[in-house]
Amino acid sequence: MLLDLKFGLTALALEVGAWSSARLLAEHSDTALASYLVVHALASVLLSLALLPLISQRVAQPRWATLALMAGFTYAIPVLGFVGVLAAFPILARYHGRRQVVDFESLQLPEFDQAQRRESQFRHAGLRTFLSKTAVPVSVRMRAMAALQHVTGRTAAPLLRGALSDPSDELRLLAYGMLDNLEKRLNRAIGIELNVLEDAAEGSEQALHTAHRLSDLYWEQVYEGLVQGDLRTHAIRESLRYCNLVLQQQPGNAALHLRRGRLLDETGHADEAEQAYVQARALGLPATRVLPYQAQLCFGRRDFAQTQALMQSLDQWSALPRLRPVIDFWNPS
Repeated sequence: MLLDLKFGLTALALEVGAWSSARLLAEHSDTALASYLVVHALASVLLSLALLPLISQRVAQPRWATLALMAGFTYAIPVLGFVGVLAAFPILARYHGRRQVVDFESLQLPEFDQAQRRESQFRHAGLRTFLSKTAVPVSVRMRAMAALQHVTGRTAAPLLRGALSDPSDELRLLAYGMLDNLEKRLNRAIGIELNVLEDAAEGSEQALHTAHRLSDLYWEQVYEGLVQGDLRTHAIRESLRYCNLVLQQQPGNAALHLRRGRLLDETGHADEAEQAYVQARALGLPATRVLPYQAQLCFGRRDFAQTQALMQSLDQWSALPRLRPVIDFWNPS
């Protein structure tokens, strides 16, 4: 700080001396001009060195450029440049003092809106209603149905099956064609995986992965409702068979135990399905994924007291928008 003050006082003295020397040497204009320019340049550099520490390093980077700018401005404009640079600092200090910028340490996250899941469901329901309105032009409904090719099969399949009973021939044909494409896509995938399984060594990692994939594909056929009657029964049995093959090598797979329980329930083996659900819970699967299916089993046995108890236990989780109407039905209070 003391050094900066010395630089400033020296710069002021040199600047005054520069003008004094110019007057003393007025009879020799070239010598006076050269003397002034040299002394004025030295005064400009010293003034810039004195004022540079007053500028925050966060604002002025690189430092040499800031120093060159102040020195050049002071040197290029005689007298006014010197005074202007000195006057700029109190003005800038006052200007920056008015800015009260407070850097936040953390940002409060918005509360997650669980109704977003519900809005998604209402949107699909609205599309079902829209497709069923015969007053809407067929061309408009066909464009809406064509948009279903961009959503998952689990969402599109029920809407397409509902359109099979539409009075419009064009809409029925489009729905049938889209359902047929969904079924063919899964059948092609199943065929590819069966070929891979046939070539894979028994008990190998590839065989295990392919069996898991086949169980997924057959279950998708059932879940999306793309197979009915005997084909549905066949798909359930095949999915269960490959599921059991994987569980023989991976007994700790909780998700597959849950699927095994659902498949056993579909085939009417309620007791074995209950054991599979219990095993899935024991392996760490969240209660919210298992309890609804256990409640469904109890309801099928007409054990309404246990059904209500299970649904009441689900009430403690608020993030179940799709099950909320069912939970509220079993918890009238």
